[in-house]
Amino acid sequence: MTESTELTAPTAPTAPTELPLPLPPPTPRPTPWPTVVFDLDGTLADTVELIVESYQHAFRTVMGQEEDAAVIRSWIGRPLLAAFQAHAPRHADALYAEYLRWNAANTERLIRGYAGIREVLAELATAGLRLGVATSKRRESARQATQLLGLAGYLPVLVALEDTEVHKPEPAPLLLAVERLGGDPGRAAYVGDAVVDVLAGKAAGMSTVAVTWGAGRADALAAAEPDAMAADAAELRRILLPDG
Repeated sequence: MTESTELTAPTAPTAPTELPLPLPPPTPRPTPWPTVVFDLDGTLADTVELIVESYQHAFRTVMGQEEDAAVIRSWIGRPLLAAFQAHAPRHADALYAEYLRWNAANTERLIRGYAGIREVLAELATAGLRLGVATSKRRESARQATQLLGLAGYLPVLVALEDTEVHKPEPAPLLLAVERLGGDPGRAAYVGDAVVDVLAGKAAGMSTVAVTWGAGRADALAAAEPDAMAADAAELRRILLPDG
């Protein structure tokens, strides 16, 4: 995605926690999409600062300079190594290694949860929806993020970088997540904060919900024509569970 430095601000982030909310027994409720797959970075996890700082550390360490933060934000949602190979092919491997080292060491310090997201996932799970994640993040990093934020218990399926040969905007990761959840792409939705998420969802034959609290710009997301847009967790909940 191509973004500017002006991001739509989410509500105040919540601090990381290791404990999911307790779930009552599932009570199925009407929903337009029995299966919902989520992007991770910028959608469920506020990792934008972490990602930008990880890139900047890698560029400073390996190349002695920083990159424009808006350019870095435009890479969020793409596989990490591919972004480095496109931007600085001669240094891509060294940049990748340094990014991973610094990111792993600083994730717990910099990751945040978006206000209300954990509660929305808990309500969706209680309503009987099948929930999962499809991300371009490495599996180890993605699992760490969901566990730190207390989200892992609501997301039984996690499709990560290693699971498919091609990545967003190709539909393969999304389709694999729907398959593992036992769903039907025609009755599934993909929720993400980037234009690439909307494109991947459309390519998969899924409905798409764009959220505006991550790295994506609201006007760019609207131009991609998702089926719905949400400005906060409460609006996302109304879209996914419109009965109340």
